Amino acid sequence: MSYEADEMMSVEAARRLRDTTACFVGIGLPSTGANLARRTHNRELVLVYEAGAIGAKPPRLPLSIGDGMLGETADAIASVPEIFNYWVQPGRIEVGFLGAAQLDRFANINTTVVGDYADPKVRLPGAGGAPEIAASCGEVVVIVRQSTRTFVEQVDFITSVGHGDGPGARERLGLRGKGPTKVITDLGILEPHPETRELVLTHVHSGVTAEQARAATGWDLQVADALKTTQPPTAAELQALRELIAA
Repeated sequence: MSYEADEMMSVEAARRLRDTTACFVGIGLPSTGANLARRTHNRELVLVYEAGAIGAKPPRLPLSIGDGMLGETADAIASVPEIFNYWVQPGRIEVGFLGAAQLDRFANINTTVVGDYADPKVRLPGAGGAPEIAASCGEVVVIVRQSTRTFVEQVDFITSVGHGDGPGARERLGLRGKGPTKVITDLGILEPHPETRELVLTHVHSGVTAEQARAATGWDLQVADALKTTQPPTAAELQALRELIAA
């Protein structure tokens, strides 16, 4: 079956949640991937949304984190302060999904401004709960389309800390979680090097070359010696995904 790049990203995101108990979900591709995981291979996955829904089971993709359907299908509803003070900051959420307007070689994320903060070219939506998610969830999966506009040498503003300036940065800042462990793009998957913490291309999607991924990156992207190819979506995964999107 043929498929689109966004479908590959959503399926790969869902696969990352095979053994996860609780996931903090944003809107867009993160929500699609998390809901697909719950429909296909992880029925017990607890979806937590920033507005307070815990254990939401939406029959369709929510329009926002405040979609009433999330509250109607949730196991429990908590206040936003409780979500962060009790669930996120103490590390009770295993996986957090984040997007990015800019991402650098150490997986630091910018969703605040493009350009100078005092006189930006573009004012972005801002932080929301992303800094706490990046700091305290057990691990973070970033889902973002890969281009030199997004994958930059240095982000214009660090909204959410990834791996700071390299080894030991998170520990020095007292951050609880592992930080970004995977960056899923429309070209492949990047993972932090275990020693340098710099993102390395470890997988490409079918039909994509390492040269294409490097050309879409604003720094000298390192490529794993044993570069792998991700498994294309199965017919069952695509059917479940398309039914979810069409609902």
